[in-house]
Amino acid sequence: MELKEAGLDVGERRVGRLMRINKIKPVRTRRHKVTTDSNHHLGVAANWLDGDFVADAPNRKWAGDITYVWTSEGWLYLAVILDLHSRRVVGWAVSDRMKKDLAIRALDMAVRLRNPPEGCLFHSDRGSQYASDNMQQLLRQNNILCSMSRKGNCWDNAPTESLWGRMKVGRLYGQKFATRRDAMDEVIDWLTFYNHSRLHSTLGYISPMQFEQRWHAKQQLKAA
Repeated sequence: MELKEAGLDVGERRVGRLMRINKIKPVRTRRHKVTTDSNHHLGVAANWLDGDFVADAPNRKWAGDITYVWTSEGWLYLAVILDLHSRRVVGWAVSDRMKKDLAIRALDMAVRLRNPPEGCLFHSDRGSQYASDNMQQLLRQNNILCSMSRKGNCWDNAPTESLWGRMKVGRLYGQKFATRRDAMDEVIDWLTFYNHSRLHSTLGYISPMQFEQRWHAKQQLKAA
């Protein structure tokens, strides 16, 4: 789709043939780091999202998750907040430790940027970072409804899992980062590219920012 946007008339078969001719293969990683610690005695919310990843307006449904990037200095952890209406990343935070403040800083950024209306739903896994008292207090202060995935079910938060796959396969796999700073710079650059330029099949092959701009333009026409 990106090649067609650039004016090149190609299809999947031709792309596949050119990849084989030039010996281009997809890269996979086996390095794994557990990011969900659900073995705690904190409160767990119901799965209010219940696999419904469609929102008819911005700031109705958010999803959050944490992933990791390996560097020569150790792990770099990344938390994001995704608006399910446009799949735009509206909040993020990085850290060398996977503590509760990582998730809290990402959510705080999203709240400051978007000022969500009362009743906005925030979905995450059951990890201690999201079940912590501080996180729950921040949600209550902003009248955000907390929703959590079923135990051990990654499909309940499929949009964020898809985001991680795009980032790691499309940008990070095969790279070796000497420092956490190097990895952070690459991650931030990709998040900017994702929001502004990456074509998203769920959105009809436009970027999250373009999707939001078109939605707001339609609302203005309706109000005129």
